[in-house]
Amino acid sequence: MSVEAPYGLIMALSENNFDFLVGTWDVANRKLRERGVGCEDWDDIPATTEVRSFFDGGGNFDEIVFPGSRGATVRLYDAKTDLWSLHWMVNEGGMDPVPCVGRFEDDGVGRFYADEILEGRPTRVRFIWSAITLVSCRWEQAFSYDAGETWETNWFMDFTRTS
Repeated sequence: MSVEAPYGLIMALSENNFDFLVGTWDVANRKLRERGVGCEDWDDIPATTEVRSFFDGGGNFDEIVFPGSRGATVRLYDAKTDLWSLHWMVNEGGMDPVPCVGRFEDDGVGRFYADEILEGRPTRVRFIWSAITLVSCRWEQAFSYDAGETWETNWFMDFTRTS
């Protein structure tokens, strides 16, 4: 089964959902300075990333390079559940022990969730992949401190393909 994502890009609802991300990208990050305290100050951080596929599209890996630090994501598809798990890690702190899990829906938007304890607080985490074209896409992260009733978006990444 496939759906037409925004901007006419056709996406399979399967193990190849993240094929659009394979390649090299410039990434414009906009990150909230402080989370969960009503902060309205943002930092703009440039980055570059390279994404490689494995398992015939059932997984991929990226390393993102920020000024002064690095991060990485491993994405794995489970055909039995039709769900992806997204595992984030940073060079300063290791791997986040709780992956965000979800899928791309009929509207072509990927929505992924996790429940964590962050800074001593129960936190619902949401990743959204959207605005997917052949040369650009957007990822965003939001936290909810009230079990998903309200969300604070705290990080945007706008990707522009370089290769």
